[in-house]
Amino acid sequence: MKKIAVVTDSNSGITQTQAKDYQGLYVIPMPFTIGGEEYFEDINLTQQEFYQKLLSNEDISTSQPSIGGIVELWENLLKEYDEVVHIPMSSALSMSCETAKNFAKQFDGKVQVVDNHAISVTLKESVFDALKLAKKGVAAKEIKELIEENRKNSSIYIMVSTLKYLKKGGRITPAAAAIGTLLKIKPVLQIQGGKLDQYAKVLNEKAARTKMIDAIKKDLETRFKDFVKKGQIRLYIAHTNCQEKAEAFAEEIRQKIPKVPLTYVDPLSLSIACHIGDGALAIACARVLEK
Repeated sequence: MKKIAVVTDSNSGITQTQAKDYQGLYVIPMPFTIGGEEYFEDINLTQQEFYQKLLSNEDISTSQPSIGGIVELWENLLKEYDEVVHIPMSSALSMSCETAKNFAKQFDGKVQVVDNHAISVTLKESVFDALKLAKKGVAAKEIKELIEENRKNSSIYIMVSTLKYLKKGGRITPAAAAIGTLLKIKPVLQIQGGKLDQYAKVLNEKAARTKMIDAIKKDLETRFKDFVKKGQIRLYIAHTNCQEKAEAFAEEIRQKIPKVPLTYVDPLSLSIACHIGDGALAIACARVLEK
C-alpha cells in the first residue's frame, strides 16, 4: 500500500495546530499583504489580528502561495511518502490551482492536484475525504478522480453584514452600496462551482437567515435528496468574526433540519473575509465520500 500525503492551504479552515492531529496532512498558509507588509495566515497573522486590521481600514490584499515553496514541500514530502494529493482552493477563486497543476507535471504522476471547486468548510471536507481514502489504500490519482467527480455536490450561502467590502472589491457599484446601506439591505451570496455570486437581496438579518435556510432545504430536497437518503450529506456553519452568532445559527439549523448532521461551526477563509467583511454568516452542505 502506497504512503500518501495530503496537502491543502489555509483556505480550508484547517489550522497549523489542527493539521498536526492528522498523520499525513500538511497546510500551506495563505499570504496576505497588509499595509505593505507580508503576512501568512496562522503563522504571523491570527484571525483576531486580521479582523483588527480589517476594521481599522488597513489596505489588505491576498496573493497566491509561492509556487517555489509548494514545489519544495512536494519534493520534501516525496522523500517520506510515495505520492502527494494537493487540494488547493477553487480554481474559480484563485490561479493557485492552475499554477500547481502545471508544476505537478514534472513529478511523473506522483503529485496529483485536485480542483474540487471548493473553499472553507467544503474544502475541509474534501481534505478529510482524501485522508480517509488514502488510509484505505486508494492511490493518489484515484483520490483526485473521486473528489473531482464529487465537486458539484456542495452548496454555500452567505449572509453579508455590510456592503462596504463588496463595494471596495468592485462587486457592486458605490451607488448601489449607498442605496443598500440606506435601506439596510442584506445581500445573500452563494458559492456554486467555486464562484462567489449574488443569490438574493433581503431587508434584514432575520430574513437573510430564513432565505439561506430555505435555499439549503431546497438543495437537500432536490439536488441532494438521494445523498440525504444514504446519509452522505453533512451541514456546516461558517462565519467571519462572529462565533457566538454562528453558534446560535447552528442551533437554529439543528432544530429546522434535524435529519442532516451539522458537522462544523468554523471561521470562513480570510481570503473570503477580505471581500465580504466581518459579521457574515454562511450555511453549507456537501456530500461526504467517506461516511
